[in-house]
Amino acid sequence: MNAKTFTVRESDIERRWFVVDATGQTLGRLATQVAHVLSGKHKPTYTQHLDTGDHVIVLNAAKVTVTSDKAENKLYIRHSGHPQGYKEESLGKLIVRRPEEVVRRAVKGMLPHNRLGAQQLRKLKIYAGNDHPHQAQRPEPLA
Repeated sequence: MNAKTFTVRESDIERRWFVVDATGQTLGRLATQVAHVLSGKHKPTYTQHLDTGDHVIVLNAAKVTVTSDKAENKLYIRHSGHPQGYKEESLGKLIVRRPEEVVRRAVKGMLPHNRLGAQQLRKLKIYAGNDHPHQAQRPEPLA
C-alpha cells in the first residue's frame, strides 16, 4: 500500500485556454462556471494552495442577463475616504457603462480573497464584444 500524498508541482501544471459566450447567460451562473475553471477545480490535480486553473476568455459581456429587478436594485458602492466621497451605481447603469467590470466583479467575489485569488483573476480576459486578440492560444469552447 502506498501511503504517500500526491502534490502537484508548478512545473506539472498544464494551462489551457477556454472561451465563453455570455450572450443570454445569467450573470451569477456564468460567474460560477468561470470561477470554477479559473481556480482549477475541474482538474483531478486540483490543489487548494496552488493556482492550477486555466485561462478563460469571456465574450459579449454586454449581453449578459440578470434576473428579477437586480438591474435597478443591486448597487455597487465605493467610498474614496474623503468627505462626500460616497459613490453608488446600479447594476443596469454599470452594464451600459462598463460591462466587463460587472462580470469581473461577479467572478472576483467567487474566488479566494487573498494573493491566490488575485493571481487566478489575472487569467480572466473579458470583452464586451465578440472579438478578442487571443486567437494564437487556440481557445476551446467551455462546455
